[in-house]
Parts: sequence; C-alpha cells; structure tokens
Amino acid sequence: MRRLVLAVLVLLLPLAGCQSAPEETAAEISPASLPSWNDVASRAQILEFLERTTTEGSADFVAPEDRIAVFDNDGTLWSEQPAYFQLMFVRDRVREMLPQHPEWQGMTIYEAALSDDPAKIRSIGSAGMMELVTATHAGMTPEEFTAIVRPWIETAKHPRFDRKYTELVFQPMLELMDLLRAHGYRVYIVSGGGITFLRAWAEEVYGVIPQQVIGSMLVLEYTEESDGPVLRRAPRLDTLNDGPGKPVQIMKFIGQRPTIAVGNSDGDYEMLAWTTAGSGPRLGMLIHHTDADREWAYDKESSVGRLQRGLDDAGRRGWVVVDMKTDWGKVYPWQ
Repeated sequence: MRRLVLAVLVLLLPLAGCQSAPEETAAEISPASLPSWNDVASRAQILEFLERTTTEGSADFVAPEDRIAVFDNDGTLWSEQPAYFQLMFVRDRVREMLPQHPEWQGMTIYEAALSDDPAKIRSIGSAGMMELVTATHAGMTPEEFTAIVRPWIETAKHPRFDRKYTELVFQPMLELMDLLRAHGYRVYIVSGGGITFLRAWAEEVYGVIPQQVIGSMLVLEYTEESDGPVLRRAPRLDTLNDGPGKPVQIMKFIGQRPTIAVGNSDGDYEMLAWTTAGSGPRLGMLIHHTDADREWAYDKESSVGRLQRGLDDAGRRGWVVVDMKTDWGKVYPWQ
C-alpha cells in the first residue's frame, strides 16, 4: 500500500504545476476568437461558457486550479479514417519486423495488417489489434519505443492526402486548446491510443506535455540489467483507456472531475457523461464528422469512430454537437 501511495504522489506532483496560466477575464474573449470556426451556435456556446467560468464575480466562476479540459485524440484532435493512425504505425512495424519473424507468414492477422486495403486492416478488430501491439511494441523500454515512433511520425504519409499524419490535425481544435490554455485551463489528452505513442509527439503538435497525456498502456516491468535499472514493456495489456476506462483513468491521473470534456465517438460517452454529471458549470462536446469533401462523413454505421449513443443522447444531456461541415471554416491547417 505504501508503494502505491508513493506512486500516486509521484504521478500527481508534476501535474500540479503544469500549464499554469494567469487568471483571465471575459474581456479577452473577442469576436476574433476561434477564427477557423464559423459564426455558429457551437462557437457561441464555447465562448459563452469560457466567459462565465473565467470572469470573477460570475455565478459560474471556476477557480483556476479547477479548470481542467480533457480531449479525446482519434477523431477529435486529428482524423481517424480510413483506420486509426496508430494501426497504420503497427502495420509498418509488422512490415519492418517480418524478416525476423518467419512464423508470421501465412497468419491471417498479419496478412491483414500488411494489406494496403483499409477494410482488411480494420477487420483486425480490437483483439487482433492488441495481439499486433504486443507483438510489435513489447520488449522495449519506453525510450526505445519513442525513438521508433518519432521518425515514423515525421515521415509516414496518409494514403488519401499524401501528407504526414500530424498534418491531419484539426485547426479549429488547435485554436480551442490554445484559447482554453490562455484562460487558465489545463488541457489533457485522454485517448484510447497508446500512451507512449502519443507522448512521443503530442507536445510538439498539440502543446500538451507528456505528463498530461493519458492513454492505453502495456504493463511496465522493472528489471536490473547490466547498464542499470530499466522499465520494459511487457507483452500484455495494463490499461485499455476507452469507454468506462476513461473516467477511471482521469481520476487516477488527474484526481478530479474535469470541467470540459470533448470527444467524437461512443468510446468517449462515459467520459462526457461523468464530466457533465458534476456540480457547477460543465461542458460536454462531440465532434460530428459530416464533411465528406474536406474530411469524412460517418457516425452510426462506422466501424471506426462509431457515434450512435452519444448522438442520440446529446440533446438530453446538454452536450454541444459540432457539425464539422457547417461549423468549421477550415478543417486542416493547410486548407
């Protein structure tokens, strides 16, 4: 128990001082805020919420230490079609490692992973994805894994746009995170993706430091080796940070209920539900993919980023639904 308490303290101490910002006032929220957003209801709701929660004397004023915003990643901060981008990384790792693993030849799951057909890649499913992740991600230290992710994220290209995956981040969401930080909110990423995969590049792309990234993770094991103590990634899952797992992990890592939660799929439902069930002002938001020309259009029938329960319940729960096609003047920074 003492070790567990110490571990929690070590996790939480660095977060206490992260991304602190001077207190802001509503006067700094101007008509020029969120320039890539159209003049629509969702934008007005965001700005009005910020004004209420950051203006001293407001009935809904939120103390700076309680201003916490959590964002899903896949489909919320960057695209996720035709397959989750980390799955594309896994595919490339399988290709790279195949010569050292002849036993993978002829195995259905590896054949699907090696395909250039997004439908075949998606057919791997969650169980298959976990098998591939443990096969290609385990055995390394977090530092060794990061050293593999960084060159990939700098060079790999998306099959539709022929651009780096980090160029497929959503400009309106970058603006929203910046605006929140400018008004004293601490911004966290809470993703079903791998925590070490995200931490390798999230600070550079999103301005979110590694300590404020929460994701799925493999078991880490402490070992004494010739060069000293190391942590190695074991070939089994420690935490799946999806669905009900998200609020649990938020409490473990952050220690309190957020003020704002933003997602795009039913995997984010519990995170938004738990956030907005808290007392005081709360904001839940869903990004609805409706723009087949600039990005993709999908929701209830999609095998990637399925959004049915959240879309059906958003009105009842008071969540803001952002219609990508009508609400965003641009989707990607380069458009």
